[in-house]
Amino acid sequence: MAKGGFPGGGFGGGFGGGNMNNLMKQAQKMQKDMEKAQQELEGKTVEVSVGGGAISIVATGKKEIKEIIIKPEVVDPDDVEMLQDLILSGVNEALRKADELANSEMGKITGGMGGFPGLF
Repeated sequence: MAKGGFPGGGFGGGFGGGNMNNLMKQAQKMQKDMEKAQQELEGKTVEVSVGGGAISIVATGKKEIKEIIIKPEVVDPDDVEMLQDLILSGVNEALRKADELANSEMGKITGGMGGFPGLF
């Protein structure tokens, strides 16, 4: 009967040596690159406009809302719900765009290896 299910009797023979060290170096480089990209995302922004430009929202690539601009003519004390809906819609769109930016930047590093859910 053969021992182990990998060539060379376990992990040491078929995968070991230089290949494992090379894999570890690649993983460490990828980790450093990802950390750098996450720091850069803090400085990148996305901007969305809703309600025909009545409300503009700026968010960072780290999903932090930096600015909400509301044109005075959209503020109607008799229709607060419309203003609330516009703000909610704009914030959700800004966060969606920030996610797209983050996924795009991280995808450059991971090379399409699939996402790392919950990492960003």
